[in-house]
Amino acid sequence: MAKKQLVKSRDKIVAGVLGGVAEYLGWDKTIVRIIGGVLILTTGFGLLAYIIAAIVMPNAPRKKYDSVIEGEFTERP
Repeated sequence: MAKKQLVKSRDKIVAGVLGGVAEYLGWDKTIVRIIGGVLILTTGFGLLAYIIAAIVMPNAPRKKYDSVIEGEFTERP
């Protein structure tokens, strides 16, 4: 079994922090982003925590075929 690692999401809104947390916990990204947005807007701690996480969290590793647009290439007979 692969080891779980907290990384920034490749599905980013701002820096990918909240998406990465949602992926790590297995929660819906929308719910985590709403909770994070409320914390950021209502408390100074939320904004500070987000900025620190954006700096400290590593980016998600690139996959081999990330640059290929889905459906761009088709097989020829």
